[in-house]
Amino acid sequence: MAAVGIYLGTTNCCAAFWRNGKVEVIVDEQGNRTTPSYIAFTETNCLIGESARNQAAINPGNTIFGAKRLIGRQFDDIGLQRDLCNWPFKVLNTNGKPMISVDFKNEKKKFAAEEISSMVIFRMKQIAEAYIGIKVDQAVITVPAYFNDAQRQATRTAGTIAGLKVLGITNEPTAAALAYGLDKNLGDKNVLIYHLGGGTFDVAVLKIGNSVHQVKASSGNSRLGGDNFDSRIVAYFTEDFRKHFNKDITGNSRSKRRLKFAAEMAKRSLTSATEAVVTVKSLFNNIDYSGKISRELFEELCSDLFLDTLKPIDKVLLGARLDKLDISRVILVGGSTRIPKVQSLLKDFFKGVPLTTSINPEEAVACGAAIQAAVISGDRQRNINNSLVFDVVPLSLGVETARGVMFKVVERNTVIPCSKTKDLTTLEDNQSTMTIEIFEGERSLTKDNNLLGAFHLNGIPQAPRGVVKVDVTFEVDLNGILSVTARDRITGIAERVIIRNEQRLKQTYIRKMLADAEVFRDEDIEEKRRLDARNQLETYIYNIKHTVNITQVLSHTEKTYMLEQCSLAVDWLEEHGDSLREEFERKMSELMHGWSDTMKKIHNALQPQAKRRRTES
Repeated sequence: MAAVGIYLGTTNCCAAFWRNGKVEVIVDEQGNRTTPSYIAFTETNCLIGESARNQAAINPGNTIFGAKRLIGRQFDDIGLQRDLCNWPFKVLNTNGKPMISVDFKNEKKKFAAEEISSMVIFRMKQIAEAYIGIKVDQAVITVPAYFNDAQRQATRTAGTIAGLKVLGITNEPTAAALAYGLDKNLGDKNVLIYHLGGGTFDVAVLKIGNSVHQVKASSGNSRLGGDNFDSRIVAYFTEDFRKHFNKDITGNSRSKRRLKFAAEMAKRSLTSATEAVVTVKSLFNNIDYSGKISRELFEELCSDLFLDTLKPIDKVLLGARLDKLDISRVILVGGSTRIPKVQSLLKDFFKGVPLTTSINPEEAVACGAAIQAAVISGDRQRNINNSLVFDVVPLSLGVETARGVMFKVVERNTVIPCSKTKDLTTLEDNQSTMTIEIFEGERSLTKDNNLLGAFHLNGIPQAPRGVVKVDVTFEVDLNGILSVTARDRITGIAERVIIRNEQRLKQTYIRKMLADAEVFRDEDIEEKRRLDARNQLETYIYNIKHTVNITQVLSHTEKTYMLEQCSLAVDWLEEHGDSLREEFERKMSELMHGWSDTMKKIHNALQPQAKRRRTES
C-alpha cells in the first residue's frame, strides 16, 4: 500500500510520492507529468485527462473542465454565476446545489462537482498504481489556501468517492513551501509563496526553519488564474474575427472551445516569444481564421489582472506583520508564474528579493503533498525528517451576539490546529434555550458574513439575563475543519456540531467578503461602536433593575419609582434603537447621574454587610 500527494488543479493535476529518500513526480503511460482536469462523456464511454481535452472542441457540451470552481459552492454563488457565461456545458440548480448536466450513453445524467473531481482523482490513482507498481489507497490532497470549510469537505468527499483514504487536506502554498524547504539548511527564513495557477491565486507568508514550516498569513483570490488570461485572448480574437468577417461566434460553443484551445497555446508561446500566431481551420461557417498577438498586447489586455495579484501581497504582509524587506525569497508556484510580466511585476515590487523557480512550478505543490503523505502515513522505512507544518485559519470564525454583532472566537490567521473558548450569556430573563449561530468573515455584523450553521443548547437553568454563563469552544483541526461545542457551566449540559458541507445555508465568495471588509472597515468599526454603546446601556439598565429588586435598603416608594424609571429607560431603548452612538452614550450619562443618589444609598448599605461576611469567613 502506498500514500501519494495529489495536486487537484483547476486546469491540470499532478501526483507525487516519496521513494528512496526523495520525491518522485508520477508519470503517466505517455510520459506526461501532469494530467488535464477534463472529463468527457460520449455515446460509448467516459474519457478523463488528455483524451478528454483533445476532443473538447467537437463535444463541448459534454466536456467538463474547471469543476474545482464549482466544488463546495451553492448555485447562487456570485462567482459561479459569472463562470456559467463562459462554460459550454450546462449547470442546473438542484435544491440550491449546482449539478452538471450531460448526455452520456444517450441518456441525460446529472453529476455533482464532487463526482466530477472524484473521477479525476481516480484517474490519478490509476496512474500512480501503474507507475509505483503497488496499490495506492491513501493520499494527501491539496486545496487553495482560500478554500473555505465547505470546499475542503467537498474535496475530501471527492477523494473518498475515488476510493482513497484522505490523510489530509493541505493548503497549496504550504505544500509548495514544504517541497522547497526539504533538505535545505535554511535556518529561520520568511518566504512568500506566490501561487498563480489555472483557476486560483494564493499568496502566503511562511516562516521556514529546519523542521518547522509555519504559515504566518495567507490571502488570495479563488477566482483568478490562467483561465482568466485565456479569456482575454479569446475575447480579443473573437472581436478580430467579427471585424474581418462580420460574424459573431459568441453563441457557438464549438467555435469558442476551439479558439480557447488556440489561445492557451498562444499564451504559452508568449512566455518565450514576443509574438504568437493563432490559426484555426474552419472556425465558423467553414471560415479559416488566422490572427496574431504580441506579448506587449497580451500584457496590455491582462494588465489589470496582473496588478490584481499584487493587492493580496500587501494584505498578507500586513497580516504577518512583516515588511517587504523581511522576505528572504519569493517562491513561484503554478504554470502562470512563467509569464514574463508577472515575474517583472514581482521583481519591481520586492526590489531585489530573488524569485525561486528551482522546483517545476506545476509540480511543486504535488511534491509537498507527497512529503506530507509520507510523514502522516508513518512508514518508518522512508528516510524523511518529520517536518512539522502549521497552517492558519483563512477567515475569522465567531458567533452572533446581541443586535447581530459578530463576536470573533478564532481570529483570522490563527495557527491550526487550534482550540479557542469564549463565554456567552443569556439575553433575556429566565431564558432556557440558547441558539448558537456560527459565522465566518471579517465584517463587524453577522449579516455581512457567511453563516456556517446553527444549533440549540437546551436546558439552561432559568435566571435573570446575564447570569448564566455558557462556554463556546471552537476547534479547528489540521485540515481546517471546524467543530463547535457549547457547554453550560452550572449544569454541564453540552451540545456539539461539526460544520459540514450540507450545513452551509449559503456560500459567499471569500475574496469578495475580504474586499468588502476592506471597503467598509471604517463604517463597520463605527457601527460596532454604536451597537456596543447600545448593549452597554441595555446591560446597565437591567443590572440596576435587578439590584433594585433584590435590595432591602429602599423604601416601597423608592423601589417603585426606580422600577418605573427602568421601564421607561427600556421603552426609550425600544423606540430609539437606531440612534447614533452619541445618543446612547448621552442617555447612559443621564441615567447614571439621575440614579446616582439611589445607587449610593444601596452601595453604602451593602458595604457593612460585605465587611461582616469577610470577617466571618
